[in-house]
Amino acid sequence: MAKPFRRKLKKYPAGGRSSAGGLPRQAAVIWTPQPRQRAFMARREWEALYGGAAGGGKSEALVMEALRQVHIPHYKALILRKTFPELRELIDKTQRYYPRAFPKAGYHSGTHTWTFPSGARVVFGAMQHPRDRTKYQGQAYDFIAFDELTHFTWEEYSYLFSRCRPNGPGTRCYIRSTANPGGIGHGWVKERFITAAPPMTPIREEVSWRDAGGALRQAVRSRVFVPASVFDNAALLQNDPGYAASLASLPEAERNALLYGDWDSFSGQVFTEWRNDPEHYADGLGTHVIDPFPVPADWAIWCSLDWGYTRPFSVGWYAVDHDRRLYRIREYYGVRASEDGTPCPDQGARLDPSAAAEQIRRIEADDPNLRGKTVHRVGDPAIWGSQTGESVGDMLARRGLYFERGEHSRRDGKMQVHYRLRFDGEGRPGLYVFKGCRNLIRTLPALVYDASDPEDVDTRGEDHAYDELRYVCMKNPIAPARSAPPAPQGWSPLE
Repeated sequence: MAKPFRRKLKKYPAGGRSSAGGLPRQAAVIWTPQPRQRAFMARREWEALYGGAAGGGKSEALVMEALRQVHIPHYKALILRKTFPELRELIDKTQRYYPRAFPKAGYHSGTHTWTFPSGARVVFGAMQHPRDRTKYQGQAYDFIAFDELTHFTWEEYSYLFSRCRPNGPGTRCYIRSTANPGGIGHGWVKERFITAAPPMTPIREEVSWRDAGGALRQAVRSRVFVPASVFDNAALLQNDPGYAASLASLPEAERNALLYGDWDSFSGQVFTEWRNDPEHYADGLGTHVIDPFPVPADWAIWCSLDWGYTRPFSVGWYAVDHDRRLYRIREYYGVRASEDGTPCPDQGARLDPSAAAEQIRRIEADDPNLRGKTVHRVGDPAIWGSQTGESVGDMLARRGLYFERGEHSRRDGKMQVHYRLRFDGEGRPGLYVFKGCRNLIRTLPALVYDASDPEDVDTRGEDHAYDELRYVCMKNPIAPARSAPPAPQGWSPLE
């Protein structure tokens, strides 16, 4: 797919007459993709994510990809950033290339739209808040692109799936994105593209529906991650030989993310203490994730709940040893599943509290670490809300599950989680997590700071397992470890 696109670009002149389809007849080369950009632009999957590090030529590849079908009169593309001011760099790139390729193309600043000789359009848009998605309701775009996808929530991204549809015959409809690690969407982007399969490996998802006649229909949607870094951008390194050194001089978390594309370390990460080292699951040194083991009978057991309906609810069970160390030994996460059984990021199961209570009781009756134990419970204070009718807390109590009100001091709770994550002089933290508790393992290290309150977690992220962890930490408070945590292991893309 990249080769034909490049041939078209070779026909884009700095001037001259256009053919009937809108493409000039002869031209000098205006832009040629670099090898990694070419690999990204050649992908045939419905979704593709490009990048993972700074300087890989991500934005340039995105705005050039939008030109692929501008010779089709009814073609319409949408390129998105979180806010309109952030679009300035992308629009500047188009001002550099688009007029040279299509001298008769025009840009309308009021609508942020390029219109091409054929009648095709490339529109620039923003989605600062989830409610802004309604601006695109009823619209159809053959091509949709997200620049810096980790700045968007899953709700915002997935809504645009319904807008990616043909405006007429002969167009190809697909979605492309770029991203660096970090941001409010870091967790779901990592889950969807990075951990789901190795780079350059297609991820296939089966979807099904019933048509108007009731017949079952099925299709396969595919997606892929194409990694890129500054080392894949020879033109940038030639023009600015010091750029790689600038990235290397950043603080460790930013350096690992922006220079090497490390998705486990990024700027804005709240719980930088988090370590998940499979080599130490057995001995528990320098890691928070460990292999499960039989919990001694005399350890206290806690159950903590953060309730949600349209967003996930989280139930965590914790054991407390004689040194007051916490162990997350089991979890129950109420998230909506897609057709193939994979969880939908931050989408609630919309489960009735009575049904959730029955599942909690079933888990406690079946799990050998919980069976027959006295369970202390703490819950989200919101479950005793003042809404009319029976509260969630009352529904649970009526089924024998009595929860204490959790302490909702967000800053104190956050500091208790920090204290729990710190390592002592022997390399042991105040919190261990059984490796089967995948939702806390997945979401806790992905949480970012709130831009309007830098002392708190951004609640737009998937913070449900964190919230119930916070409640149980406040019921078992500790002082910070005296010894500094062990130095993190270095990370290299060559390992």
